[in-house]
Amino acid sequence: MQGSANLNVMIKTARLAGRSLVKDFREVENLQVSMKGAGDFVSRADLAAEKIIKQELMGTRPNYGWYAEESAEEAGTDPTRRWIVDPLDGTTNFLHGLPHWAVSIALEFKGEIVAGVIFDPAKDEMFVAEKGQGAWMNESRLRVSGRTKMIEACFATGLPFGGRADLPDTLKDLARILPVCSGVRRWGAAALDLAYVAAGRYDGFWERGLHPWDMAAGMLIVREAGGLVEPIVKGGNILADGGILCANEPLFDGFARVIRNG
Repeated sequence: MQGSANLNVMIKTARLAGRSLVKDFREVENLQVSMKGAGDFVSRADLAAEKIIKQELMGTRPNYGWYAEESAEEAGTDPTRRWIVDPLDGTTNFLHGLPHWAVSIALEFKGEIVAGVIFDPAKDEMFVAEKGQGAWMNESRLRVSGRTKMIEACFATGLPFGGRADLPDTLKDLARILPVCSGVRRWGAAALDLAYVAAGRYDGFWERGLHPWDMAAGMLIVREAGGLVEPIVKGGNILADGGILCANEPLFDGFARVIRNG
């Protein structure tokens, strides 16, 4: 696709960070790892990737704001624009040698996501979207799935890990959704879950307790691929509340009713 100057910078930056991460992924057993919290790890690779991304993005657009997982938020001299970055979504997969993780970069303008990039270096899949321009994976246009029946649909979610308070809600969700669909997957990288909904690989996705950098790029990519995206709590704010559900249009209402029926 022909992207804007900002999108092209985002794609280039994601590839640079991806190359750095791939080098460390090959030596995952030797990574220096420290604990951020129960079940939530940060690695040298994570920090190095964020440094690369920040240098590239802020070097090109020094007046934009910055909001990322591994560093302090910074206000830009342009108060209308902000980068939202997850340098390594799926850190636990990465540290266990599982090749399912990604770089996620979004651009926010006046409180709305206008460009998003999710790069999966292990599979060389680059998911991109700009508002009003559609969604793409490498050179292929993305469209959400065409399934219309819940019983034929495969959904994705995240499962709360050590000590998270939203485990009871998620278990109730699973008790309601599993009997009425063809399956639920938990692959451990919310950005890729959203990208896969956009690609039609999943029919829908929901999760609570996410951070803005987990969702920002993916929610735009899903919408530009023809999917519907809403907060789990009606009337809420996805990025502020951390709860998201999305699906193709034929399935969305039924899917949302099941998840919101808690």
